[in-house]
Amino acid sequence: MSVVRTLRVPGRHGYAAEFSPYLPGRLACAAAQNYGIAGCGTLLVLDQTESGLQIFRSFDWNDGLFDVTWSENNEHVLVTCSGDGSLQLWDTAKATGPLQVYREHTQEVYSVDWSQTRGEQLVVSGSWDHTVKVWDPTVQNSLYTFTGHESVIYSTIWSPHIPGCFASTSGDQTLRIWDVKMAGVRIVIPAHHTEILSCDWCKYNENLVVTGAVDCSLRGWDLRNVRQPVFELLGHKYAIRKVKARQCSAPTPTSVAQARQCSTPTPTSVAQARQCSTPTPTCVAQARQCSAPTPTSVAQARQCSTVTSMAQARQCSTPTPTSVAQARQCSTPTPTSVAQAR
Repeated sequence: MSVVRTLRVPGRHGYAAEFSPYLPGRLACAAAQNYGIAGCGTLLVLDQTESGLQIFRSFDWNDGLFDVTWSENNEHVLVTCSGDGSLQLWDTAKATGPLQVYREHTQEVYSVDWSQTRGEQLVVSGSWDHTVKVWDPTVQNSLYTFTGHESVIYSTIWSPHIPGCFASTSGDQTLRIWDVKMAGVRIVIPAHHTEILSCDWCKYNENLVVTGAVDCSLRGWDLRNVRQPVFELLGHKYAIRKVKARQCSAPTPTSVAQARQCSTPTPTSVAQARQCSTPTPTCVAQARQCSAPTPTSVAQARQCSTVTSMAQARQCSTPTPTSVAQARQCSTPTPTSVAQAR
């Protein structure tokens, strides 16, 4: 029987985790205070040992960290993204601050991914400012900026097969396929009727992309014919915050691993909650009033400027990206706003 190892970090809520492609048992986690509504962030580098998970390195940042991705050519290097609109390049072999900070996005950066194809070392980032940017980690400024999404961007992922090609999903209910060679979008797919929080590219099928959305459904898309999904999986009771395609040679509906919204907010709730510089009790309470908070609820929570907004946000059993976004819209988050976001 496999052993489940748990490490609790008081005062931090996890947003993303990724295993090292080089070092067995090494895991990087991006975390934030107050569900990402307000406060600092922490990058945790963990090692699995016989006695459990142990912290190898811990790096703090002045805003919540929402995503993390490992370098494909250096076992110690990774990139994180945060609520202050920046990306950070870290060397985990050194207990120091970031090697580089990239600042171009004008709002929270919710997704970051390092290209896996040979011959290129590129990072793609997706932001609530509705833009996607492509970076060379050795250069201070971005190489490309892609526009077209009409709402916040929750997920970006490189194709493991096609150099320079990546996918993105957004609150505008679309899955988009981009190509840096075309400097624009290749395919626009109205994949769901609600906000799409996550997508992933199948490692062994260059035409299969999987999406997860606020409508609690998981869909697979064949990029050669996007008129309808090749499969749809139902059963979740809450928005699907993260999806990963299983590494199999013949992907099927059952070969997709789904991640549910649990104790952490989803992209929408976080985005909404983060709209206020300091969430209040009222805005949080309002966000939590819904049994299944969505990305939109977070944005609304952040529109409050008082402590009551925190309490309202916390009325939801599980904060989502929408509720978080709403809570962050408040200039001064309160207990109510935090409750609403949750």
